[in-house]
Amino acid sequence: MEALYLLASLSGTLVTSAFHSLLLLLRLLVHSPRRPDPGDGGAAAVARLYEGRVRHSRRQPAAHAFEYPVRYALMDLDRQPLLDHLSADEARRVASTSGHVYLLTIPKSVGYEQNPLSIYYCYDSAGQGQDEELRMCIAEVTNTPWGERVMFTFQPSSDLVAKPLHVSPFMDMLGNWSIRADAPGDSLYVVISVQHPTLGNYFTAALHAKLVGQTSNSMRLATFFWLMPHKVAAWIYWEVPVTIPIILNPDISPSAYGPICMLFALKALRLWLKNVKFLDHPRYLNLSYRDEALKRDLELRSSCSFLQRQKVSSQRSSVTEKTTEISNHVDNKGDENITKRWCVWRDAQWPWS
Repeated sequence: MEALYLLASLSGTLVTSAFHSLLLLLRLLVHSPRRPDPGDGGAAAVARLYEGRVRHSRRQPAAHAFEYPVRYALMDLDRQPLLDHLSADEARRVASTSGHVYLLTIPKSVGYEQNPLSIYYCYDSAGQGQDEELRMCIAEVTNTPWGERVMFTFQPSSDLVAKPLHVSPFMDMLGNWSIRADAPGDSLYVVISVQHPTLGNYFTAALHAKLVGQTSNSMRLATFFWLMPHKVAAWIYWEVPVTIPIILNPDISPSAYGPICMLFALKALRLWLKNVKFLDHPRYLNLSYRDEALKRDLELRSSCSFLQRQKVSSQRSSVTEKTTEISNHVDNKGDENITKRWCVWRDAQWPWS
């Protein structure tokens, strides 16, 4: 049933995207190229446009890496709220910040959206003549093809988060995500490493991008991101058939990747005949996997809080300063009360639910 739904969904996406692409072409034909575009290049543009590459690198149980080109928009949510995402005020309440909120995301294109990772950059207001400070980030992770989503806060300089979402049939839920997101400027850098109790630091995903423009014009956004979500989805589905045989046979030569993909159907049949099992979605095995993730994350935060208190005590003598330094890990009642990380899930839609 799920396979039929996936095929129907792909067919529907193709038809919808083709229809919206024709509408976009008509808009481009109607739009006069001689008319100046007041929305491009302004200092207060709604969106900053980034272009770069995403690289995935697996080191265990078999070495495998790939990368693909990608385009992202950094949206000013105070000026341009986006459907199906937090508003600027909601993000500020979650992050306990007072300044601007920007969302790094791949905008929907011709009726289709594919966003494995979006990030809210939450800034604190600054005094006159000073720049705002990036205080907190909110990650928004969506898995494919289930369409489940999790959102959680993290410290942009570096943070360790207990894995809260099933994102791959080749990764269990025991890993922790080490995540870092630099403040976006002329360049953009985001990296997530998976730290596992038995495999160690075995997987890394990184985004490197450069600022290539800015705009407030919807037509520019539509053309710049035309089919970008489709390309990301294609890369994800393309790598699945490559990764399956590589993990089962680490000695496969890179020159065989192409034939492997072409013969994926036969490979899948052989795997089924050999009764090879992949990791099922944890909801089929453990209904409390989300609660367990929150519990493990609280343990991580308690450990990180202890290490930060040790560092603070060696650098500062003021008790007040110490309390302020670790305020992101404890509440106002004292160090013994470590607060839970803000983390919320959105369930999958039918038939994945």
